[in-house]
Amino acid sequence: MRQPLFGSLNTRPFLKRTLRRVGFTLALTVIAMGAQAQTQTGSILPRVTPPVTQMGAARPIIGWVRFCEQKPAECAVDTSEPAKINLSAKDWKTLNQVNQQVNAAIEAKTDKDHWGVDDVWGFAEDGYGDCEDYQLVKRKHLVEAGFPRRALRMTVVIDEEGAGHAVMMVRTNRGDFILDNKKNAILPWHKTGYTYIKREGDQGSTWASLGGLTSPTMTANQ
Repeated sequence: MRQPLFGSLNTRPFLKRTLRRVGFTLALTVIAMGAQAQTQTGSILPRVTPPVTQMGAARPIIGWVRFCEQKPAECAVDTSEPAKINLSAKDWKTLNQVNQQVNAAIEAKTDKDHWGVDDVWGFAEDGYGDCEDYQLVKRKHLVEAGFPRRALRMTVVIDEEGAGHAVMMVRTNRGDFILDNKKNAILPWHKTGYTYIKREGDQGSTWASLGGLTSPTMTANQ
């Protein structure tokens, strides 16, 4: 009888090596997919980066002043709260989830189109809002989730189009990170491409200057 082509060879070691390689490759693939999933859900902590530099005191903008007159508890600073969050993986995941969920839940509409006037700050109760409304809603959800309001600072920037824009700066022991209605990714402040003008202070009603060249008279309706 004629022998099969590989009949005279001992194939068991070859098969074992092949199976080991396949198993190792599959394991690496699973690990990579898991890491990618964690990155997408925001469960991996960001690298440590330097915080933004505060340059002295600044006046709050008029939209904020009006909002605080109506909802003073939202603007009060409790100095017994930490000014920075000791960021955990759970915190980072929550920040990403809230940022994405609120961005999806609110439909963008300018204050002029929405209310007939400029620069109205609020909680987008009817589902429509502009940049500052998105951030106020995010902060409300985060405070309800146990985050210190003092570490969640409303911030005015100049955006990539040269217009005023409101974002929320989350101050942490790993740096200052930006929640933005223009994007779902949470970025370190210096990776956004924005010029930082000022933000809420963490000691009282006075805002803090962040060294921008000019200060917009109102936040952009983005």
